[in-house]
Amino acid sequence: MLIRKLALAGAAALALTTGGINAAGAADMVTVDVTAIVQHPALDAARDGVKKALEDAGYKEGTNLTFHYESAQGNPATATQIAQKFAGENPNVIVAIATPSAQAVAATTQDIPVVFTAVTDPVGAQIVKTLDKPGGNITGISDMSPLADHLKLIQEIVPSAKKIGVPYNPGEANAVTLLNALKKMAPSYGITVVEAPATKSSEVQGAAQSLVGKVDAIYVPTDNTIVSALEAVIAVGKENKLPVFSGDTDSVTRGTIASIGFDYFQVGLQTGAVVVRVLKGEKPGDIAVQNASGTDLFVNPKAAAAMGVTLPDALIKRAKKVVE
Repeated sequence: MLIRKLALAGAAALALTTGGINAAGAADMVTVDVTAIVQHPALDAARDGVKKALEDAGYKEGTNLTFHYESAQGNPATATQIAQKFAGENPNVIVAIATPSAQAVAATTQDIPVVFTAVTDPVGAQIVKTLDKPGGNITGISDMSPLADHLKLIQEIVPSAKKIGVPYNPGEANAVTLLNALKKMAPSYGITVVEAPATKSSEVQGAAQSLVGKVDAIYVPTDNTIVSALEAVIAVGKENKLPVFSGDTDSVTRGTIASIGFDYFQVGLQTGAVVVRVLKGEKPGDIAVQNASGTDLFVNPKAAAAMGVTLPDALIKRAKKVVE
């Protein structure tokens, strides 16, 4: 009888110990929900960078991390629906990729920690009040493009360029910010900006086509609507020997001539590091908004040739990546 009681006591103790381990494991589990306004290589790379940063910090999906991702497929209304869904799930952190998704999440929750990324002007988009002390439940990474470098790059490759066409979505706050900054800056380089609005991806080709005969080059900013339909712009450039440049380097691998920009996987890693800080207890509102770090030169000689220009040898030599 004594042996049986000891055995039962041992079994009970084991059950309690096992239950404690499971309870501790459950307590350590965190959930990170990620939403992006649309899927294209730059934003996908940012998402992947966030996930890698979490893994490097010890958060493994299926072990102590639940990682959800949803794309709004370019639809702001869908971005709002995703934001509401995520808020209802009450994750530990919501990561919002690109301005429209960040705006949707910011409008949906004032309690759940939010870290945005790939947002050009978070103050202008009314996502945060200030960069140094964002306050509330939100912080993140800004990817304001190095526009002066882009204008110099266009002039280096196409010295005769006096007018550049800019397809953009007037409904994207980040695109409007970039366009206005470009219009303000361009005259000092002897350049005039010609606008070509497109409110959805199906209008992008028509917007690009409208610039033929009016401009000396096309510049595609980090506008998610335009970038999601980039191949349409590139086709217009090739058909009309009209050089196409881009604000992000991922687009160079897809067929634009050149860009100086961020490695969005690295931007994702930088974003993920902020997410880790929040998971470990820091308040987002106490973390200053950071600027994306690092700028790389990408060039695509084959695309340049197809659009009627030749890249200078010196430019190719200093490029971080030459797309073959």
